[in-house]
Amino acid sequence: MSDHGTLANPVPDSARLDRRRGPSSIFDASRPGRRGTLLPPLDVPGADPAALYGQLHRAGVEGEVEASEVDAVRHFTRLSQKNMSIDANLYPLGSCTMKHNPRINEEIARLSGFADVHPYTPAHLSQGALELMARLEAALIALTGFRRVTLQPTAGANGELTGCLMIRAAHVKAGVPRKYILVPDSAHGTNPASAHFAGYEVKELASSARGTLDPAAVEKAMTDEVAAVMITVPNTLGVFEENILDVTKIVHAKGGYVYLDGANFNAFVGKVRPADMGVDVMHMNLHKTFSTPHGGGGPGAGPVGVGEALVPFLPVPTIEPEGADFRLDFDRPDSIGRMRTFYGNFGVLVRALTYILSYGQEIGEVAENAVLNANYLRKKLAPFYHLKYDAPSYHEVVFDDRTQAAKGVHNIDVAKRLMDYGFHPPTMSFPLIVPGALMIEPTESEPIEELDAFADAMIAIAKEAEETPEVVTTAPHVTPVGRIDEALLAREASKPGSFAPVLRAPVRRS
Repeated sequence: MSDHGTLANPVPDSARLDRRRGPSSIFDASRPGRRGTLLPPLDVPGADPAALYGQLHRAGVEGEVEASEVDAVRHFTRLSQKNMSIDANLYPLGSCTMKHNPRINEEIARLSGFADVHPYTPAHLSQGALELMARLEAALIALTGFRRVTLQPTAGANGELTGCLMIRAAHVKAGVPRKYILVPDSAHGTNPASAHFAGYEVKELASSARGTLDPAAVEKAMTDEVAAVMITVPNTLGVFEENILDVTKIVHAKGGYVYLDGANFNAFVGKVRPADMGVDVMHMNLHKTFSTPHGGGGPGAGPVGVGEALVPFLPVPTIEPEGADFRLDFDRPDSIGRMRTFYGNFGVLVRALTYILSYGQEIGEVAENAVLNANYLRKKLAPFYHLKYDAPSYHEVVFDDRTQAAKGVHNIDVAKRLMDYGFHPPTMSFPLIVPGALMIEPTESEPIEELDAFADAMIAIAKEAEETPEVVTTAPHVTPVGRIDEALLAREASKPGSFAPVLRAPVRRS
């Protein structure tokens, strides 16, 4: 002991005494005979599993974990602490938007009158839910300028398919079915897939040197066989389609429709109404503009707004006022039918309306802050990363790795190294028209301190790529899991049941 009553060596043996990490995994915590649950003795005659299941029966499982409930809880808690989370970190992922979900949204969605309503509850007992959906439709109409909105689609791609099917139904009804849909090369990848699923062939439109659609190219491609143009505003380069008014006039003059992918609507929500630009139909990803959780392949919502010409073809049922009440209208002979069971993901709709009402008339601040934040990062990073398209940025900015590639450092290396600095990587290799892309979108919710910290990390990586590129090309260095063999993973990913490539990544135990 020292004179001050402390250990002579104040530095603990971290391998032995650091309890923050605990065992490396639940496999290390496993001990023979340890159980999390003890079942009571059978009070019915037992059966021999081997006799019941034959060759399917296993007497034991190699590597079976024997652990207590405490061991299991701590294992999964520690794993969760190793994850990146929007609650702890800036997420620069581009073309995704709206990462932060205000907690009031969750609070309102969990009210028993919303959370416990059953899909089979008859309309006269679901008036509150129907009124909420009617109010959300009215709010989206006010923000977009469309005649009607269906809340039924459950995702952006499902909304795209809904829009394409309505376009097809309108042309068929008019007696002039058409064959093609035009899609820019800067479009979201789901656009051509949705058009194809609706029965169309897709023709690609090349972007101009500014990363936008050239009206002359649209004019040339727009024949009597083209049903519609699918366009994203701002597009996936983060660039506003400055010729949108000219494009819509050209398409309409040839009897076509203009479909707008509303994934990036947060860049101008509350500022410009899409219908005023000549758009006929648009889906709105509620998780990308109105602060609902990302579906991740599960519950989501992609409402679709339409102009007057497409109203008859909306999916059934629609929500209609009936005196002071509301009803579900199935009597729509020109409807394309249902796009899913029941009426969309109601809990997501509750969250979206909560968000819209929270902002009220000030919702345009979302667009202002999203655009400001993206351009702030663009200004700070432009001296260090290359911009293929130098047009003005809106909600996101797309750099590429051209400068770093001269030293053998590519976008994936930058992304891996960024993990060492405590940030989630940006979107990589998209859009496809930007080789080595690094798509950055800070969204409207990040403060300047976080933007500065992210910019500092990106600048530091750019300098490392110039001075010590091997530090970047071998990253990450401090994450729980090391660099995965991407080439091996790509080769073996198609093999059924093969997770071997992932498991071959070096795992840091300390």
